[in-house]
Amino acid sequence: MVKHTFANLLLWSLGHALYATGKMDDGAKEQSWRNQNLDSVPLDLDVGLRSLDLSNNFIRQLHKLDLPYLEQLDLSSNQLELISEGALGDLALLEKLNLSINALNNNLDRNSKGLQSIGGLKSLDISLNSLGDEAVKLYLQNKSSLEQLKMSGNSLTWLTHYLFKESEGLRSIIIDNNLISAIDRGTFEPLEKLEKLNLAKNNLAHICDFKLQRVKYLNLSRNSIEFFIAVEDNHMYSLEILDLSHNKLLYFPILPKFNQLKYLYLNHNLLGNLNSEASMVLEANSLYNDVVRQGDLIIGKNNLHSTWRLMPLSYIDLSYNHFTSFPLETLSLLSSLEGLDFGFNCVQNLTWNVRHDSASEYYRQLYFPSLKYLNMQSNGLVSVSPLFFQALTQVEKINLQDNSVQPCAPVGQVHSSSSPQQLNLNSSCVAFGKLRTLKHLSLEDNNIRILHANAFQKSALVSLNLARNSHMVMQAGALEDIKETLQSLTISELNMTNSELFLPCMPMLMHLNISNNNLNVLPNSLSCSPLREFNIRNNAFVSLNYTLILAISAHLHVMHIHGNYFTCCDSQWLSTLNNSRIKMPDITHTECFIGDSSIPINEYLKNSSLYCSLHIKGIHIGQIIIVVLFVTVLITVLTMVTRKMCCLKKSFIV
Repeated sequence: MVKHTFANLLLWSLGHALYATGKMDDGAKEQSWRNQNLDSVPLDLDVGLRSLDLSNNFIRQLHKLDLPYLEQLDLSSNQLELISEGALGDLALLEKLNLSINALNNNLDRNSKGLQSIGGLKSLDISLNSLGDEAVKLYLQNKSSLEQLKMSGNSLTWLTHYLFKESEGLRSIIIDNNLISAIDRGTFEPLEKLEKLNLAKNNLAHICDFKLQRVKYLNLSRNSIEFFIAVEDNHMYSLEILDLSHNKLLYFPILPKFNQLKYLYLNHNLLGNLNSEASMVLEANSLYNDVVRQGDLIIGKNNLHSTWRLMPLSYIDLSYNHFTSFPLETLSLLSSLEGLDFGFNCVQNLTWNVRHDSASEYYRQLYFPSLKYLNMQSNGLVSVSPLFFQALTQVEKINLQDNSVQPCAPVGQVHSSSSPQQLNLNSSCVAFGKLRTLKHLSLEDNNIRILHANAFQKSALVSLNLARNSHMVMQAGALEDIKETLQSLTISELNMTNSELFLPCMPMLMHLNISNNNLNVLPNSLSCSPLREFNIRNNAFVSLNYTLILAISAHLHVMHIHGNYFTCCDSQWLSTLNNSRIKMPDITHTECFIGDSSIPINEYLKNSSLYCSLHIKGIHIGQIIIVVLFVTVLITVLTMVTRKMCCLKKSFIV
C-alpha cells in the first residue's frame, strides 16, 4: 500500500515537472520548452515526439537529435550559430523547420552541410539571420521537397536563376525586407507550382516582363517601382491579388491580357503626376512599345486599355496618390469593379472630362455597372458632375468625408429626363437624388452650411453621417424623405441646440449619435424608433424624459451618457436603464450632481436613497437649511418680543 502510494506521488511529481517546464501533450506528442532560458537542447527527450518547440531561448549550438518521428521543430529566437553536420540526420520525417532570428550567417559551410541532411523538408524559415546571397544559396541545397520558404529580413541583393534550381516544387516564397535590387530572368519562371510570392520592402525599380503564370498572390509593395509591364501573350495567368502600394508608379500597370485579378493595390504612389488621364495612358503605351523593343514604331493599339478591359477586377485602391482629375475612361473599363478607394487625392472638381463621340458634339455617357462602394475621402471635392452620379448605376455606399460638398436643394436637382447637353456640369452643389441605389452616405466634415428640406428626395438611405459640420443649419423636413428607411444617423459635433434639431418619426432607426452638441431635451419623435445604440455624450442634459426612456428601453442595448450635467435626485430615467440591464460603457466616468458636489453615477446607483434622503419633492438641501434657519430666527425673535411684552405688562400692573 505504501509502495503504491509512493509510486503515485512520484508519477504525479514527474507529470507536474513536465507541465511546469516541458509542457508535454501526450495525445499529439508535442512538447514546448519555449522561454525556459535554455542554453542547450534538453537531454532524454521522448523519442516519440512529433513536434518540439525550443523557441525564445539561448541555444547556440545544435548537435545530434535522436527523434525519428519528429515532424516540426521550432528553434526561432535563439542564438544559434552552429549546426553540426549530423545534427538533423536522423530526422527522417521532419517537414517543418523554423530557424528564424538566429546567427546563421556564421559557420556557413558547417551549417549548410547540417541542413543538407534533411532532404524531405517542406517548410523552412531562415528569416532574420543576416544572410547574404551566397549564404542563402548554400542553405537551399538539397531541398527538392521544399514547398514553403521564408527569408524575411536578411541581406539578399540579387536573385539569380540558380537560386531555386533545387527547389522547383516551391508554392510560397517570402523574401520581404531585404535589399533586392535585381532579379535575373528565369529566377521564378521554372517554379511551376509557385502561387504566393512576397517581395515587399526591397529596392526593385521596375517590373518590365512579368511572366509568372501560376502565381496567385504577388506582393511588391514598399519598393521603388516606377512601372509594371507584362508583354502581351495568349497565356492564362492565375494572378488574383497584386499589391504595388508604396512605390513610385507614374502609370497604371499593364497587366497580362488574360488574368484572374480580383484585388489591385496602387495606393501611396505617384499616379496622377502627369496631370491628365490622356497623358498617363499615352506615356504608358509608349513605355510598353519601348519595353517590347518596337522602338518608335507607331502602333494604334492602346495596350493599357485593352488589358484593363478584360480584367475581372472587383476592388482597386488608388488612395494617397496625386490625381487632380478622376480617370473616368480607364476605370470605367473595369466592368466587374465593385469597390474603389480614391481617398486622399487632389480632385476638387469631379468633372466629366470624357472625349466626345466622333460623330457627335455631346459627351459620351460611360458607366460603372458593378460599382457598389466608392471612397472619395479627403480630396477637397467641391462639385461633382451629375453625369458622374448617373454613371453609378449600382452604387450603395459613398464616403465623402473631409471634403467641401454642399447638398443641393430639391429645386436644384437635375431631372432624369434632361439630356446630357442640358445638364449643368459645373454645379456648385451636389445632388444625391439620382442615386436611387445609394444606402450609405458619409458627409462628415464638409463644412455644410445648410441642409435643405427634402435634401434627399427620392433617396432610400439606410445610414447617414453628418458629423463635424459645425456651422450646419438643418431645416425642418431635411430628413423627411429618408425617415422610412434610415437605420443609422450621426449628427454629432454640430453645435446644435434643441431649437435646431428636427427629427421626424423614424420607425427603422436603430443607431443614433447626437453627441458633442448643446442639447438638453430629447425629441419626443424618438419614441417611435427601435433604437439599439444611442449616444448622447457631451451635451447639456440635466435629466432625461422618463416616459421617452421607458419607451425606447424596450429595444435599447447600449447607451453612452458621459459628459452631461445630470442631477442625481432627478434620475428615474437612470434607474430604468439600470434595471433594464442596458449597457452603459462610460458609466464609470460619468458623474451626477447634488448642489455643487459631484458623485460618480455608479456609486450613486448603489445607494441613491441615502444621497437624496434630504431632497423632498425636489427641494434642495441648501434651501431646507435656509428655511430652518429662518424659522429658528423667527421663533427666537418672537420669543424675545413676547418676554419683553410680559415684562412691560408686569411693570404696568405694579
